[in-house]
Amino acid sequence: MKNIVDPWFTVQQLDDMTFAISEYEHWEKVHSFLLIGTITAALIDTGLGIDSIKRITNQLTDLPIIVLTTHVHADHIGGHGEFDKIYVHADDADWLINGIEGLSLNQIRKDMSRDITIAWPVSFDPSTYTPYSGIPDGILADGDSIDLGNRSLSIYHTPGHSPGHISILDCDRGYLFTGDLLYSDTPIYAFYPSTNPVDLVKSLERIAKIKKVSNIFGSHNQLGLVSNIQEEVLKATQYLKDNDLIKHGTGIHTFKGFSVHF
Repeated sequence: MKNIVDPWFTVQQLDDMTFAISEYEHWEKVHSFLLIGTITAALIDTGLGIDSIKRITNQLTDLPIIVLTTHVHADHIGGHGEFDKIYVHADDADWLINGIEGLSLNQIRKDMSRDITIAWPVSFDPSTYTPYSGIPDGILADGDSIDLGNRSLSIYHTPGHSPGHISILDCDRGYLFTGDLLYSDTPIYAFYPSTNPVDLVKSLERIAKIKKVSNIFGSHNQLGLVSNIQEEVLKATQYLKDNDLIKHGTGIHTFKGFSVHF
């Protein structure tokens, strides 16, 4: 069992080869996930970029690391510049290269610097914080399979929160990593102009029907969702459809274990 004590990141071991790297001292409570195989490791997102996530991954593995981007929002790509191999879905690639649609730099800096519960790391200056931008090293597509060596990952294109949002299934362990498509405690955001409520609900329905899922891990707040969340998601999406709520401006809809803000 790894026991890493760090001033900014909280490291939680999910099993002998899987780690959650969390930023609980920031209001967004972001999780990134390191999945280690026998030939390479995958880092699902790189967090806020307020402090160096590579400082943590260096303590967990010596293997080369590929970064799998669930979606291109600032709180998920903050540490991308620390790694050599960045992968993103084609529909979010332009945001990675040219900037995040619908979010001004001033707003991003404001969001990054507010409601931090401890002193900022000395390397972090909110007035100069700039989200990562760059050309991805690889493009992901729905149905792609990634072999880490004795560990296979499947890519699901799950748009709605962003056009190129993906969810990732660890086929060997049954872990489903849902990014910002599904998490608990605070609403799933689908009210920005760049979001698509119809796509989001279709994506929720899709992941709810994936078989042999043992655990679901969203990218914010509580680490790990309740075991019957897939069943609850199907009930919720049917309710939203039946009541003609799947459109911008209908507000926050709360269900058992999660909520959605259109």
